[in-house]
Amino acid sequence: MFARVAPAESPGSPVGRLRSRLAKASRAAYRRFRTYLIIGVQAGLAAALAWVIAHQLLRIEEPTFAPGAAVAVIGASLARRALRTVELLLGIGVGIAAGDLLIALIGTGAWQTGIIVFLAVTGAAAARGTGLLMTQAGATAVLVATLTPANPDLELPRAINALVGGLVGLVVMLVLAPLNPLRTIRRVAGSALDLFARQMTACAEALANGDASQAEAVLDQMRNSESKLIQLREAVSAADEVAQFSPLRWRRRRAVSAYRDGVKHMERAYRNSRTLARRAGTALRDAEPVPPDLPAAIEEYGASVRLLHREFLAGEEPVQARDRALSAVRLAGEACRQEIGFSGTIVVSQLRTVTNDLLRATGVRRDEARHLVRRAAAGH
Repeated sequence: MFARVAPAESPGSPVGRLRSRLAKASRAAYRRFRTYLIIGVQAGLAAALAWVIAHQLLRIEEPTFAPGAAVAVIGASLARRALRTVELLLGIGVGIAAGDLLIALIGTGAWQTGIIVFLAVTGAAAARGTGLLMTQAGATAVLVATLTPANPDLELPRAINALVGGLVGLVVMLVLAPLNPLRTIRRVAGSALDLFARQMTACAEALANGDASQAEAVLDQMRNSESKLIQLREAVSAADEVAQFSPLRWRRRRAVSAYRDGVKHMERAYRNSRTLARRAGTALRDAEPVPPDLPAAIEEYGASVRLLHREFLAGEEPVQARDRALSAVRLAGEACRQEIGFSGTIVVSQLRTVTNDLLRATGVRRDEARHLVRRAAAGH
């Protein structure tokens, strides 16, 4: 007799889908771990160096705030860290100024501390400071108000500590152990653009299959993906900062600058594509005719988004992405010259709009992008 062999689970089975999700989650967790591991290394190195400089070189007996400021600079945000350092120091300055002035006028105590912190935080807010600036202003004001009577010379070491910590944090993250800017972009932009492309593919499939519920599901996903755009903008900002200021990463400037210049247009393309998806669902619910060229055009546009990311990462001129996007407009033009309904014509119009956005993201000037889209829509 032959031994009975258990059949392998197919990818579409519940067990197969579960394994696929687990594998995808594991890969995502590993990518996050690799990214934030360097953040941990930066924070540890900056804290140690700040303590040594403040205590050993500057002879500050209590250098607690130097490593604290260094870690605050590195951990405040992955984007615009140089600005965060300035905000950190400004917040400390506001807190010290408010504390010194008010202590001289009203003295110290519980209610005095509350007033000092209130004025320090509201002063930072009135200057349109961020959360970091207001937090530092409030924390410094608390320190000055509560500890100044016992330690009258505390303010200057606190300011020196903050300055040392902030500068050390900047040196560590920009010179000694900078992030790989393209890895940062690849992690976030790859996810965002891949999601965008998959949503366009799903929208095309919904039109091809006449499935209005699938089109509605795509639209819901796109509405819930705003956080991806915010993450992409922050990742590009952080990568651009490193590429501009870190000598070790200067060779990445070209690839990073392509994303920096193009990200605002891709955000616009993503938001405009929601109208496309909404009208695709309306066309299906109203049983409008859907020429085969229309879903093919949307699928072609999704392919252009994938190519755009690939060519940007390679530091290449995104010629293929432009060609595929214009091919999508040509197919949409063919669909418009066939039997098509009102919502279908709006889908075609929005496809031309998002193609214009993508061309702008690739570096094409506004007038030239409009000219190329018009020519492609006419079949040229």
